[in-house]
This record gives sequence, structure tokens and C-alpha cells, in this order.
Amino acid sequence: MTSLIRIPVMTALLVAPLFVQPVSAQQAGEAPPPAVTVVTLRAEDATLTVSLPGRVVASAEAELRPQVGGIITERLFDEGSAVEEGEPLYRIDPRTYEAALAQADAALAQARAQADAASREADRAAALLDRRVASEQTQDSAIAARDAALAAVKAAEARLQAAQIDLDRTTVTAPIGGEIGLALTSQGALVTAGQASPLAVIRKIDPVRVDVTQSAAEIIRWQRQGAAAALPAGTDRTVTLRLADGSIYEHSGSLTGAEPHVDETTGVITLRMEFANPDGVLLPGMYVLADIPQAQLKGVILAPQEGVSRDRRGRPVALVVNDGNVVEERLLDIVQDRGNRWVVRDGLADGDRIIVAGLQKIGVGMTVAPEERAEAAEQSAATAEPASN
Repeated sequence: MTSLIRIPVMTALLVAPLFVQPVSAQQAGEAPPPAVTVVTLRAEDATLTVSLPGRVVASAEAELRPQVGGIITERLFDEGSAVEEGEPLYRIDPRTYEAALAQADAALAQARAQADAASREADRAAALLDRRVASEQTQDSAIAARDAALAAVKAAEARLQAAQIDLDRTTVTAPIGGEIGLALTSQGALVTAGQASPLAVIRKIDPVRVDVTQSAAEIIRWQRQGAAAALPAGTDRTVTLRLADGSIYEHSGSLTGAEPHVDETTGVITLRMEFANPDGVLLPGMYVLADIPQAQLKGVILAPQEGVSRDRRGRPVALVVNDGNVVEERLLDIVQDRGNRWVVRDGLADGDRIIVAGLQKIGVGMTVAPEERAEAAEQSAATAEPASN
């Protein structure tokens, strides 16, 4: 009886693995590869720009200072208004200069009368010499007196002209056209010629200049790129401005010159640009950022920033999917940022698939199921259509 019971038990033990084995195989089977989102990269030429801080400077600036002394009797402009070149701005009491002009005019009339008398005397001396009544010495003296009288006339004319200039300067006019600021001198104030403090300041703000600074070390780094990185002919070299509120200024500008001197205390070089300013948006002293094109790299990769991270040493790295759908890590050489992408000079190649989503569940050497990002796929299709035509 004991053997009869033992046989079914042994049979059950032998048969049980036949039913358990399929369940274990299903549990021990490999899980499907994790899905990741990738972007297929394309090599292209990229114009590199640099953002430099700067200040707006008036294209012309003139400080009004009196060229004659006296009492200010009238102010002829509105503060903060536009003025034209030659427009009257201040009047200084002219009475003293009117008297000086009248005196110079009288002195000129007297000198002319004396010159006329000296000329007649010289003519008589010449006639008497012809009749041998007067000596040559007498004629020489008469001619010398005539010439001295004529010279006195010229001196009187110069004094009259100087008096007229001084009288004209009692009306202070605008030396340039532009925007005039606040009046720094009031009516009734006593002013002197060439005084230190100006009466007002005129600034020409259309166009304006923008002075930015760039470190000498950075300029050397760009120069070491060589002729291969130089901007080719026909490249857009316009400069754009970003204002203090982050907006882009609507008018583009151009680089007009650079100071061939490095500041000894800061180690920077000043670059100057010019921008149209018809609406007066840019004001002197305003802080701006200038985006300046400086070089062009050929065959670089513009990698999405969300696909680039940093390793423990702080170096930029990216995970890519190779032809066997295996994850690889690449060490990148990043030149600069371009919006939401990085300009990568080395580490990525044309056709590489960079992982931009699903990074948390994968590691280097894992097999993954890549899926092209929808917007990247649409851009690739749009780029391929013209090429097929």
C-alpha cells in the first residue's frame, strides 16, 4: 500500500515541471527595449555671432557756450525739442557790441578819408616831380604816407569785421541739428566767453552710434581660426541690437570701426557700430547688447540643447543611437549656443541620431527603440522635398 501511494507522488513531481516551465520562461524572457525620442542631425554651415555689451552714443554732440560775455536776455527754444543748424537759441544783451560796431565803423570812415588825402598828396608830388618843382624825396614821402593810410584802412576794416562778429555772437545759434536738452542757464544770468559750463547740449540721435567692448583674448581666439573661419564675401554682416527689455531693435546696423588699442586696465577693445534711429527709440547712454557676426564654420552640427548634458567633470556629452540601436556616449566640442541649439564642432556627425527624450531610463550600451521626434521628421521631409525636385 505504501508503494502505491509513492508512485502517484513521484509521477506528480515529474509532471509538475512540465507545467511550470512555460511560466518561468515567460517571466525570465527579455523585456522590450525602452523607447526613446531621437533627432537625426544634419551638418551645415553656421555663421557664428558674439553678443557684446555696449552703450548708445550720439553721432554728434555739441555743448553751447557763449563766445562773448554779457547778460542773457532771452531763451528762444523749448527744452527737449528738435533744433536745426543755425537756429537762434539764446540772446545776449547786444548794446555794448552795437556801440563797438559803431565805433569801428567811424574809425573805418576816418581811415578812408585819410587814405584819400594821402593818395591825392602822392599824386601832386608826382606831378611836381615831373615839372622838376619837387624832389624825389618829397615824392617818396608822399607815397609812403599814402601806403600807410591804405594799410590803416585795411586795419579799420578788420576791426569793423571783428566788431560785427562779436555783435552776431550775441545771438547764440545751434552749431548742429539735433535734439536739445535742458536749459542749463536761465534768463538774466551773466555769461562769459568760453566759460566752463555749457548753456545747453545738442545731440544728434539719428543715426546713433553704439560702442561695445570685446576682450582682446576673445579677438585673438577668433583670429586663430584662420582664413577658413573668415566670413566669406556676400555673407550678411549686419548687426542686431537687443534692448534692455530683451526685445530686438527693428533696425539693423553695421560695424564702422574699431579702436586699435587695448585698454590697459580692462583688457578690452572698443568696437563702434551705427544704427538708424528715425523714431528716437535709442537714446545716448542706453545699455544694449549687440549680436555681431564674426566667423563662419563649415560642416558643423546644430544639436538640440535638451539632448546635451554634462558629465562628472563638467564636459558636454550627448547620447546617440548607432546603427544597431545601441546607446553610445559622445564627448562634444561646443562653440556657442544658437537659440535652443548648440553649435557643435566635434563629437557629432551628419546622420547621427541624438536622444532628446527618455534619457532617464537608459544607459550607455543599452539597446533602445528609437522614434524620430515629430517636428524633426517634418523638417527633414520639408528639406528633402526641394532636393528631390
